[in-house]
Amino acid sequence: MSGVFLLVGLCLGAIGAMLMVPSARSTAPLVADAASGTATMSVEAKTGESLPSEGPAPSPQPSPPPSEPGKSDPGKPVAVELKAITELVPGGQVSVVVYDRTAKKNLISLQPDRSYTSASLVKILIALDALQAGTSTASVQRMLSMSDDNLASALWSTHGGASIVTRWATKIGLTGTRPPEDPGRWGDTRITAADIGRIYRYVMDQVGPGTRSIIMRALSGATESGADGIRQYFGIPDATGAIPWSVKQGWSCCRGARILHTSGVVGKDDRYIVVVLTSQPTSTTYASGGRQVTAAVRALLPALTGA
Repeated sequence: MSGVFLLVGLCLGAIGAMLMVPSARSTAPLVADAASGTATMSVEAKTGESLPSEGPAPSPQPSPPPSEPGKSDPGKPVAVELKAITELVPGGQVSVVVYDRTAKKNLISLQPDRSYTSASLVKILIALDALQAGTSTASVQRMLSMSDDNLASALWSTHGGASIVTRWATKIGLTGTRPPEDPGRWGDTRITAADIGRIYRYVMDQVGPGTRSIIMRALSGATESGADGIRQYFGIPDATGAIPWSVKQGWSCCRGARILHTSGVVGKDDRYIVVVLTSQPTSTTYASGGRQVTAAVRALLPALTGA
């Protein structure tokens, strides 16, 4: 039995000696893998280099919280290069207004008084007039959310045509909005980015809660394709991602230009009014023109997020 105990003792001694020998790889520190967020073993130190001493890892510094979409830092300067925005619409014209309803001021204003044909943006005025006259909610909401031209034409004719524009321009105080030269072509109403911004401010701050709710429900429920099959998520919807939006889009062609407009309210509590109007060459397709409008809205995002 004594021989057995001797053999066991020798084995245990050898194992203990092995455990006391440090491994060169085991002394390499753990480093953070920035790409994956996991801990990985660092490469071995080159010959002659001293290995860092082991010890408790330093406490990680807390990262600043990310900017909440639609919430800017009050007073923080935001750089938006207006010249770069104009270059996003080659061969065309672009006007921009971004209004902060909390600060009650324009954050961005690019060619705000340039005149454009309205395309379907005039439907907001048609909706205001129709709701005031007692038109059914369903008709007004479909006209807005699906940009239904047939409904717009019917309501335009029923409620006085060009006089709708005149009435509401006077009531809201629109300085650059004019009825179309051809009274039957409501989409040829003349508008400016400044006036479209004023229309949204009127809807958000002055109309009765019932009318506001009907209009804003329609705009927040805008369908991806309009009643005519044109995709209407260019501009604000495609550019803003998870930021809440309610939009009225406009598009038309080809009476001298291809018109593509995006407009609406963006952000938590409908904080920002965003208007981007464009007039593009008729050779531009709806798809490529829409991408240009989306790029213009993306360029505005620093003003909407404070980033």
